[in-house]
Amino acid sequence: MNVVSWRHLLLLVLLATATLANAADEAGRPRVALILGGGGARGAAHIGVLEVLEKLRVPVDCVAGTSMGALVAGVYAGGVSPAKMREELAKADWDDLFQDTPPYFQRTFRNKVQDRRYLPASETGVGPDGLRYQSGIVTGQKIKLFFNELVGDHLGQRRIEDLPLPLSIIATDIVLGKQVVFRSGSLSSAMRASMSVPGLMSPVEIDGQKLVDGGLVNNVPIDEARSRCQADIAIAVNVGSPLLKADEIGSLLSVSAQMVNILTEQNVVRSLATLKPTDIYIKPDLEGITAGDFKRTSETADRGVAATEALADRLRPLAVSEAAYAAWSGKIQLARREAPTVDEIQIAGLKRVNPAMVEQHLGIKPGDAISPASINSDLMKVYGDGYYEGVDYSLDNTVRERNILRVTPLEKSWGPNYLRYGISLDSNFDSNSSYTLRLAYQKTWLNHLGGEFLVSGEIGSVNRVGMDYYQPVDERQRYFVETNLAYGSQMSSVYQNDNKLAEYRVDRGVAKLGGGINLGTLGQVRAGWEENWWDTKLDVGSPFLPALSKRYGGWFAQADLDRTDRLYFPTTGWFSRLSYFDSAAEGFSKLNATAGVYASIGDWVLNSRVSYQGSPIGQLPIYDSGSLGGVFNMTAFAPGQLKGDDMTYGSLRAERIIGRLPLGLRGDMRLGLMLEAAKVGTPYTETELKGWINSTAIYLGGETPLGPIYFGYGYSTSGSTGGYSNLYLLLGVP
Repeated sequence: MNVVSWRHLLLLVLLATATLANAADEAGRPRVALILGGGGARGAAHIGVLEVLEKLRVPVDCVAGTSMGALVAGVYAGGVSPAKMREELAKADWDDLFQDTPPYFQRTFRNKVQDRRYLPASETGVGPDGLRYQSGIVTGQKIKLFFNELVGDHLGQRRIEDLPLPLSIIATDIVLGKQVVFRSGSLSSAMRASMSVPGLMSPVEIDGQKLVDGGLVNNVPIDEARSRCQADIAIAVNVGSPLLKADEIGSLLSVSAQMVNILTEQNVVRSLATLKPTDIYIKPDLEGITAGDFKRTSETADRGVAATEALADRLRPLAVSEAAYAAWSGKIQLARREAPTVDEIQIAGLKRVNPAMVEQHLGIKPGDAISPASINSDLMKVYGDGYYEGVDYSLDNTVRERNILRVTPLEKSWGPNYLRYGISLDSNFDSNSSYTLRLAYQKTWLNHLGGEFLVSGEIGSVNRVGMDYYQPVDERQRYFVETNLAYGSQMSSVYQNDNKLAEYRVDRGVAKLGGGINLGTLGQVRAGWEENWWDTKLDVGSPFLPALSKRYGGWFAQADLDRTDRLYFPTTGWFSRLSYFDSAAEGFSKLNATAGVYASIGDWVLNSRVSYQGSPIGQLPIYDSGSLGGVFNMTAFAPGQLKGDDMTYGSLRAERIIGRLPLGLRGDMRLGLMLEAAKVGTPYTETELKGWINSTAIYLGGETPLGPIYFGYGYSTSGSTGGYSNLYLLLGVP
């Protein structure tokens, strides 16, 4: 026998020995089930548990999870290592994930306009059966896309039944109040359903069932795991939140949380009662970590490590050899491969919305490979159109060996007709306080091109009614025609040397007919004809300005561009707005132009803004003059205190972020300093203010469920007397 033959024989012997050793390990060890309970952010402790099991070489035969435990269990069964899981959860921006809306610059111009006038969270559906509402604070759009990326859905939809490690995910049928167990179907969808905390996240509809957090019925699913793989030993990990103490219950949110905790605790007690002496129970010390502490995932995982290492002596008998563990681990790991090339793209599930509206946002084309970051960005742009409660995708490679990218927008169940609300309170704690309540009824998708009709009204310091009809002329809504009618009345104050001399009642009607171009998410340009009706009458005080009635018309053009990341309290981006009106019959034109830029450095946000109001042709008449005054518009002065022609304004703001609102709520809290300057070429009021006028303001602001809130003080040293000042409070939509 030659040397080569001997080497072959030796190799065969070694392979046979390793195989027999692995088989012996498998034959001699008990079947192990791993159970990962729910607990919100506290569930990151499960990662630490998995890290220790990996270190000790303890394989498991099946895994079951609920809520956050379902997330960790699903990702683990999907072949992601504990180390990679820790990395991905730690770097995730959980504040952003719990906000459905895309960055402000990715929203359409029409949505931006609606957000400026009405509270984004106020949208209420109107249907034949009455009013309908979104079923959670967030729909979970970004969370679902995050789950897709975690489990590798861009490589082809991961299905539970195809995973090498048997998996069970627990959810609750909110209609029937019963447990739903996922042993098959979309992995990421089952994970999302199991994490739908009632009230916070909208239920997930799968196979006609409305599903929410599985913790309501089975937070530590021991029995399900045993039956899943006929396990001899159960390793159960409980990370549930303890019941709140009496002094911790003081709000509606805390009461709701306590109700969920009570339901969860009851079923956990029942589950734990089924543990056998041979089972292993792990309860990490998570004192001080709440269900919402997602920014502390690494610390929480470390506590899972500590709790599991404390039970190492009980776990070691379940260990297998290095070879056997390597074979088991290799079997469940997610195979590394190139992203597949898309052969076909399908838009599925739409009933009202034209598919072209979805297609225009998709950068991927047949022949391209899927990039998770790119497809997620595209779908967020689709979501930003405002017509959907969710936009998802799947990659199907089961039909004729072709990769079909199926985009599935889910139209709002509470649409397509809506009520919208807004509130505004503006006070300087003097005689200039105003309030306004707003209400609008919007009908969308009146035809296949996306026609919309809006009726709006305001009551309070401003009384106004309006009607708008918007009609796109192509499927992608690049071009449109629009008509606007509005009539309203409000009070306008006249000042001299910081003294209010009079108040005029101003009645105004406006009719516009025009058309324009939508520039994607960048903005919009439009032009058309505008007709105005003015009627001013002295209400109280001295007749400083003449009463008059006026009708005039002219051509208008507008451009509105916005690349800021938020409507209120932006951190980055820029904007510019330009409007021009020319009334040849009256011999004047009016130019309004403003631009601003935002930049952030750590917790500091810097902003600069400039604006101009004036008449390039002729002079602005008193009935259509420029105006300055009010918050962030020469803050030391009352709203409209400065009136005139040829008005130039500039400001610099520096804001320090001093706090952030909790998950599910947008925005942050800021302390700011602002320097302002303005020059009125031809003043109609405050005529003693010559040249450049200054204003300095300090303020505290943040975003609330009712809109932004600002509280601050503005002061100016301008004028012969100086001492112009304004203490102000602003709440709601400006």
